Amino acid sequence: MEIPNYGRVEFKAVLFDLNGTLGESGRVSEEVKHLLERLADRYTVVVLSADTFGTLEEEFKSLPIRVERVSCGSEKAEIAKGYAPYAAVGNGNNDVAMLEGAELAFCVVGPEGATVDALLASDVVVKDVKDAIAMLLDEKKLIATLRG
Repeated sequence: MEIPNYGRVEFKAVLFDLNGTLGESGRVSEEVKHLLERLADRYTVVVLSADTFGTLEEEFKSLPIRVERVSCGSEKAEIAKGYAPYAAVGNGNNDVAMLEGAELAFCVVGPEGATVDALLASDVVVKDVKDAIAMLLDEKKLIATLRG
């Protein structure tokens, strides 16, 4: 997509962190799962997580979404390179390198908070992952935010 006075943004995948980003305490709402299904009609959707709460496979087993277990932020960033060009959505220190490598990066400041470094590595900051997904589904919302 072309964003006036910002530039062209292109990506083929959207990468998400799980805890603090897609869900809270390892659980993802049905509403977010439905939005992810819609997003998967347009992009490859991937969840990269250290799986702190042990829910990664269970939460996404019936969805057209790839899941990848990672041990640290550098591993998350290395896996992300394989999906380039990509958009990324995260909130924590282990998301920073993934956010920095993204064509478009969102920081979610939700119930589990967000780190300053994740915030600074992002192009857009949202209060809920549903807002980030809505912007990815309706590029006019994204253009309205990013245009110069």
